Order: sequence, then C-alpha cells, then structure tokens
Amino acid sequence: MDMKSQRGIHRVSPACTIPELAREITSALVGTGPSLAFGEVRSEMAPANIALIIGTSGTTGLSKEVSFTAPALLASARASNLFLNAKPGQQWSLFLPLTHIAAVNVIIRSMELGTLPVDLREHEGEYPKVDFTSIVPTQLFRALNGDDRLLRHLQGTQAILVGGAALSPALRAQAENCGINVIETYGMTETSGGCIYNGQAIDGVEFSLNDKGLVQIRGSVMSESYLNAPELFIKNDGWFVTNDLGEILDGKLRILGRADDVIISGGENISLTAIEATLSIRYPEIEFAAFAVNDIQWGHALHLAIVGEVNENEISQFLEAALGPASKPKGMHFMDSLPLLGIGKVDRVTLAKMVTHE
Repeated sequence: MDMKSQRGIHRVSPACTIPELAREITSALVGTGPSLAFGEVRSEMAPANIALIIGTSGTTGLSKEVSFTAPALLASARASNLFLNAKPGQQWSLFLPLTHIAAVNVIIRSMELGTLPVDLREHEGEYPKVDFTSIVPTQLFRALNGDDRLLRHLQGTQAILVGGAALSPALRAQAENCGINVIETYGMTETSGGCIYNGQAIDGVEFSLNDKGLVQIRGSVMSESYLNAPELFIKNDGWFVTNDLGEILDGKLRILGRADDVIISGGENISLTAIEATLSIRYPEIEFAAFAVNDIQWGHALHLAIVGEVNENEISQFLEAALGPASKPKGMHFMDSLPLLGIGKVDRVTLAKMVTHE
C-alpha cells in the first residue's frame, strides 16, 4: 500500500458541536485534514481523495463503510439548495443524528449558504425559526400528532425534506393541510442521501429502471466505494442498482417498495409495503409496521406492529376488503414505539425476533 496516497481517518464524536464539526468538515473537503468517519468505521486509513466515510449496516446487517469525495458531497449540497431555491444567508436546522449522511448533508448545505445549521438534536423549549430542515416520516408524524412545538417549527420553514423511509400519501396530505411544504426525498447513503426530490432528479443526477424494474441511479453525487469491501460496490456503466422497485410516470419516479419486502404466505404473495400504505390511508393517526414471522403452516405469517389504539377486527376486515383474504394479519402486537433501523426505517427483523420470543 502506498501510504503517500493515503490519509488518516478521524472518528467524529456524535456529541461534536456544529462549529467544531464545520471546521473539521471544511478541512476534510479541502484536503488539509484527515478523512472524517461517522458511525461505525473501523478502517484506519483512506485513499487521499476520500473526505468522509459513513458506517452503515443498511437492511442486510452487513457493515459497510461508504466513502465520499469532496466533489460528490458538494455536488449533493449545491443541487439540494438549487432545487429548493435556497439563498445565501438562509439557514437549516438539524434534527438528525450525526451517524447518518442526512445529518452531514444539512451541515454542508448550510455552509454552502454561508451559515451554520441550528442544532436542535437536544434542544429544549420553543424551536427557533429557520428556512429549511430535514426529517424522517416518524418525526413528521409526531409533529402532526401532538408535538406542537415541532409542528410550529415545520410550519415556519420555506420547505422541509422528508426521507429515510417511505412517506405515506395520507401523512403528506395531512402535513400540507397544516401549511407545511413537504419535499419527499429518495436516495440512500451511496447516493449522498436523497437525490430525487418529489420524483425528480436533482441537478447532476439521472435515474432509470433496469430490466427487473429496479431503480438505478448515477451522477455527480455518487459515493466512491465501500472502504472495507470495495468488491461489493458494483456499478454497471456508472449505474448503481438499488434494491427498490419503481415506476416512471410522466418522467417522475415512484417507489413501489423494496424487491425483498414481498413475502409468500400460504402460497399468496403479500407486499409488506402495500399493507402499510393501505393502512396509513385509512388510519393516518396510527403507526403500523408489517412484518413476517416464520410459520410451519403458512411459510411466512403476516404480522402487524401497531402504535396507537385501533380495533383488531376492524383492521382485519379493512385489509381483507382492500387487498384480499391473504392480507388478514395472523397476529397484531401493540407497542409504545417501533424499533428503527437507522433513521426512519422500521427494523422488521427485530420485530420478528420480539414476537417469536414473546
């Protein structure tokens, strides 16, 4: 290994203040400082062109150290601000944990506007007014269902980015009826976070569907590789193939769900995403997560985790009428909160383990 072409890696503490972090990010982007690592990153050295690494397990449980060059990170920030028509001097607020690319994006976007974001991760009291923020659907749900100070904060923005997990049409409509300008984002760590806004690619990004209907993305925002497993980072003619099924209508991308979220129960195919989306329309004030449990009779048995109060028979009857008899849950489990994988994504594996150990 040529050490002259390498740079050291500095692991960033989640408790790092925004001014400190801005200085470290600036040094990493211009190349005068070490590469910055967020989340679980075990590597000690990175190629000289790598400014930042995000450790993520994704949905497979495999630890990946996603590496980024400065041009990719800056392209993402500038394209986001351009889409939002953000002006110099405007400001973002930060609600997301520093272990995720979405939080780093907020900081770089603000820096590109000549400001620093307002750190609201541990804030007490009324939230100050800002121009933009980035949250996950769970946070939007809470704002619309009891967290009045967060609701007022979101209502006072020019726009909010909502990503990290699927945003139900019902939740979006509820937010817009409350005067919130919602921009639904789609992307992943490998694409420097959200790179498709309201179904449209941001500047420098392209999307298409491959022959299996999977979404594929390429462009200036793409990460460089997996630092700890470069052989797993595969691009075909520059396209990064996701595990999400999609369709393109009038030039806009619509995500249909993950290719691996379809279970077979009693010989019938059931989309977990479709179950959740259907329930969110009927019960917008309730949180649902559909998941599968291994079952000797059904192969996979459909179960529901529920946060809120609702009649079980009513849910079964509604799903049967909307999606057919196979969509009736074999079990329902009421919880105080849903286990999350990363920011916003429900951890279905943990739900299944919780149920089998009840």
